[in-house]
Amino acid sequence: MAITPYRERPVAGLHQATDADLLVHAGRREAHAFAALVDRHFPVVHRVVWRMMNGHADAEDVAQEAFLRLWRDPSQVREGPALRGWLIRVASNIVMDRFRVRPMLDLDETGELADGRGTAEDAMDRSRAVATIDAAVAGLPERQKLAMTLVHFEQMTNIAAAAIMDVSVDALESLLARARRSLKERLAPDKSTLLATLAAERT
Repeated sequence: MAITPYRERPVAGLHQATDADLLVHAGRREAHAFAALVDRHFPVVHRVVWRMMNGHADAEDVAQEAFLRLWRDPSQVREGPALRGWLIRVASNIVMDRFRVRPMLDLDETGELADGRGTAEDAMDRSRAVATIDAAVAGLPERQKLAMTLVHFEQMTNIAAAAIMDVSVDALESLLARARRSLKERLAPDKSTLLATLAAERT
């Protein structure tokens, strides 16, 4: 089953429905309700997977697999508010299972696109700075990378991120502390250049 955005199959009222209501209808095998859940939650799940997989081309397939597992048995999620966390947890577990079999070594060669401001040289400097930071994050152990992704890139609270990872808040903060120390060490040789480039981007 291919995952396609709900916007391609509009049904009045579903976008305003709660996750709990949509789960009930998905449990009755109503495809439009499930599609509404995909449209609502796929972007954040894909972002988390993409970063955990170092920009690997299979990131979309992994995100889709998490939704397919939901489609096969929506009753796995008993409460609507828990859905997004459940999807992220399932997707991140799929990623970690894949890493145990075969490391994802290749970063997305295109990197992040420049926003068009400043000169071409400025854009290239910023692209290199972002690539350096992304590469450092990509080298973190998987659970540290997930903690960083949820808290710093998805801007979740420590409590929400800990719930998704099924760890205590103290354990999450320990993962974050170790990740920050590792990133500080990895980025130390390029610190001055990175700060200058990113500061120039803000002006």
